[in-house]
Amino acid sequence: MAFLQIQFYSDVLNVASTVNVILPEANQGIGIQASEGQELPKVLYLLHGYSDDHTIWMRRTSVERYAASYNLAVIMPAVNHSFYCNETHGERYWDYVNDELPRTMHRFLRLSQKPEDTYVAGLSMGGYGAMRLALTYPERYAGAASFSGAVDILDTLVRHDQDGLGKQLFGDADQLKGTEVDLYYLMKKNAGLAHKPWLYVSCGTGDFLYDQHKEFVRTLTRQKWDVTSHDEKDAIHEWGFWDQEIKTFIDMIFDRRV
Repeated sequence: MAFLQIQFYSDVLNVASTVNVILPEANQGIGIQASEGQELPKVLYLLHGYSDDHTIWMRRTSVERYAASYNLAVIMPAVNHSFYCNETHGERYWDYVNDELPRTMHRFLRLSQKPEDTYVAGLSMGGYGAMRLALTYPERYAGAASFSGAVDILDTLVRHDQDGLGKQLFGDADQLKGTEVDLYYLMKKNAGLAHKPWLYVSCGTGDFLYDQHKEFVRTLTRQKWDVTSHDEKDAIHEWGFWDQEIKTFIDMIFDRRV
């Protein structure tokens, strides 16, 4: 895979921004089976968690090796502690990740722009971001994945908020139910749409977010979204599990032929 670190000025954030990208190559080197075919690569936007940045997926997992067998580009942005939202007292990271980032990547790189070739995934905070993108704009994605996702934003920022993040992001976090940042509102709002992406949602049974995961999957199923869920026995909030899960998701993208 080719590795690019792209630094560009974000008009939305009013600051220089950095994105890590891995791109397929015809010759991957010794010990790696290269992808075949001349079509433009499928695209996976891969989102980091609360304590990490755009470098973490390549530092803690073998995502580059997992993607190397496929015609897949992986785009990894940085959004600080934003929960992929527009902050009430801060930056417009939702506008950045759902609009400016894909426009910029397609301007710089030769990538497929077809919805059937576009995916998004993330862990923890990034799991929330991936699900919000897919549930808000289901027509843009073939699939999305949450690994140990903080998928109940009200529970995360009201009951588990230790840093006052909810106030920074939203002002009054208690008022979020039924708004565009509430995944339960979004899944119900868009449940009747003709095109809905496939969703892969996984979590370890020992994870502190496991209860959120189970209720989220139950509600998606009731709302008739196409969801595949996986519960890993005794797994906790850690990179061994997420390394396994990103490989599983990439393999499933191509096994499903979506």
